[in-house]
Amino acid sequence: MIVGKRSFRLSAIALALVVWLPHGAASAAAPALATPALSAAAPTPTGIAAELRTLAISAAAVGTRGSRPYDERDWLARFYAARAYAPAWQDRGYKQASAALSLLQNAGVHGLSPAEYNVDGLARQLADPAQRTGARFEAGMTQAMLHYLADLRVGRVKSEYHTTLPDPRLTKTDPVEQLRTALLSQRLDQAVAASEPRIPLYRRVMATLATYRKLAEQPFTALPALPAGVKKLEPGTAYSGVAVLRARLVQLGDLSATAAAEPPAQAGIYTDALAEGVKRFQLRHALNDDGVIGAGTLAALNVPLTRRVRQLELGLERLRWLPDFPDGRLIAVNLPSFRLWALELGPGAKNPLIEMRVIVGASAKTPTPLFVGSMRYVEFNPYWNVPRSIEKGEIIPKLARDPGYLGKNEMELVPLGGGAPVSMVDAATLDGLRAGQYRVRQRPGPRNALGAVKFAMPNTDNIYLHSTSAQGLFKRGRRDLSHGCIRVENPLGLAKFVFGDQPQMTPAAIDTLMKPAPMKTVGIKKPIPVVLFYSTAVTDREGLALFPEDVYKRDPGLEKLLKVRSDAIALAH
Repeated sequence: MIVGKRSFRLSAIALALVVWLPHGAASAAAPALATPALSAAAPTPTGIAAELRTLAISAAAVGTRGSRPYDERDWLARFYAARAYAPAWQDRGYKQASAALSLLQNAGVHGLSPAEYNVDGLARQLADPAQRTGARFEAGMTQAMLHYLADLRVGRVKSEYHTTLPDPRLTKTDPVEQLRTALLSQRLDQAVAASEPRIPLYRRVMATLATYRKLAEQPFTALPALPAGVKKLEPGTAYSGVAVLRARLVQLGDLSATAAAEPPAQAGIYTDALAEGVKRFQLRHALNDDGVIGAGTLAALNVPLTRRVRQLELGLERLRWLPDFPDGRLIAVNLPSFRLWALELGPGAKNPLIEMRVIVGASAKTPTPLFVGSMRYVEFNPYWNVPRSIEKGEIIPKLARDPGYLGKNEMELVPLGGGAPVSMVDAATLDGLRAGQYRVRQRPGPRNALGAVKFAMPNTDNIYLHSTSAQGLFKRGRRDLSHGCIRVENPLGLAKFVFGDQPQMTPAAIDTLMKPAPMKTVGIKKPIPVVLFYSTAVTDREGLALFPEDVYKRDPGLEKLLKVRSDAIALAH
């Protein structure tokens, strides 16, 4: 179980920002990257080919200017060297360039901004016969498409997972080769589609973004404050904002237009019918779904839909950070929405197969880190090996006050040097625990913090999924309550999913293993990828938009990175 505010890191990362070459910015400086394309032994090109080569050298010479998740300094050189620096976009009628601009203009469906690819500037150049035959338009079109393909593939800024450079996804599907092949086949659209993330959540969020963009075009009226002296609005209470509330719930799909119609006698009254709509709204926003409007629910109802659009755009960016997962099973947990999805990737898969509530690390002390790992085995009736930080912060102080604390909680001390576990604690034993000579563990049983099952995915942060005896906590809207690990609402259902390809692990066998008994470890035949990601906007399997609170306050950091990138591109233009 993870304790503390550490972030998961795969390794350190070096980053480079895309080079947008403004008019007249060609440089003859030596390239920063050694590439065969720029070898002195190569024939010296002339005309537009010479200009393209100069632009490629300039792009390779410019150092890092921001937080790109990839280094594309040699892309122009590699793209044009393979074609002896001949133009790629000057076909009859400039059909390929027109098709590329159409795709770039449609970048908004992915939550990307066409302005970041200089679409308007390239469109003006394409319309001008004098400019569209020049090297600057040629290189600009190539750069725009390469950046677009790469941004779709891995995202625009440094991932919160701190992945390595070069990103293995760009090694597997090199955007330079991807663009070259697409131009030859005249199917640029296929290259764009192939660059999209494969996880099914991505397409669902795209659809939700399109819906909310239309909703955001409608007038938005904030709900008035609750009546004086009323802290929580319950059904039967008069409220001046009833009409606005009803319209908002219908607009967002939480209340049908038919159910919204109220008899004249109930005008201005917060009714049971409206409360049902509020419950659905609360459920989607990770609030206590009790139909009572308090400060939190009122604040969520008053979030402008333009902000929801932005959250969806940030959500798509974060989904682009996820690695490529192979066909087969996948477990995905979105931390702020406290949801787990069990998925099946591949042709014809219907997803998600399972969806359930989860409890994650407390935001104030022990936030769950982002994580990409592999589930390899399951422990039934597990021991809970208490993390050292919990020993120091919780167990040792309690033992100092009550030497019988371990016995009351089915715990024991295990000597690190070997030997039998100890349940009775005296002053010498407590000093040994303080000195790190023992570790605390809780025996299997109904009092065990991990419940009946632990889903293990070995990692340095000791993160895993497990059941819990405190099922009542899943009724809460906000569920950042753990020391860092993930507590799952339906451990039996998850176990059936995990062992779905192991015939001997029948539902009956799993059910038996989860009953009180000595601990048993069962290996998973084919390890299952697990991803813990973070998005304050996501879409569930019913197509409902979920907008949980930014419990770990990660959105401002992402906004800042994107602004830095956007400002750098704007300056270059």
